[in-house]
Amino acid sequence: MATKKMAIIATKGALDMAYPPLILASTAAALGWEVQIFFTFYGLQLLRKNLDGIAISPLANPAMPVPVPMPVLVSALPGMQAMATSMMKAKMKKKGVASLEELRSLCLEAEVKFIACQMTVDLFEFEKSDFIDGIEYGGAATFMKFAGETDVCLFI
Repeated sequence: MATKKMAIIATKGALDMAYPPLILASTAAALGWEVQIFFTFYGLQLLRKNLDGIAISPLANPAMPVPVPMPVLVSALPGMQAMATSMMKAKMKKKGVASLEELRSLCLEAEVKFIACQMTVDLFEFEKSDFIDGIEYGGAATFMKFAGETDVCLFI
């Protein structure tokens, strides 16, 4: 039986959107699947050495549960993003959810291939030294060859 393959395109760099590609990739790899994640635009933030800047925004995130009901306008107040991020990270830690760094390391240990979009690296004037070791750089064509042969292809 052929090995199943999964391709994931990670385009978001917010805390709540950082988890799905890493959780799905690590799970598929644990099941023996061949997995690649193509990080482009804001998703490229997930490959940076320091993930401290990854935050969640309560603004324009209507499904985000909050401990007390509050008007949408309150979400736009200064400091709300930092508070929401802090609360979410504390809740995840309390519930035993792995950190982004842990999930990212788990993926690399499981041989999930991380591809940084070279066009986005150039566009945002990143340096390769900004990123973790163990990743590849390539354009859409690099990723499309693999994506075209997959059983599952996800855009996150």
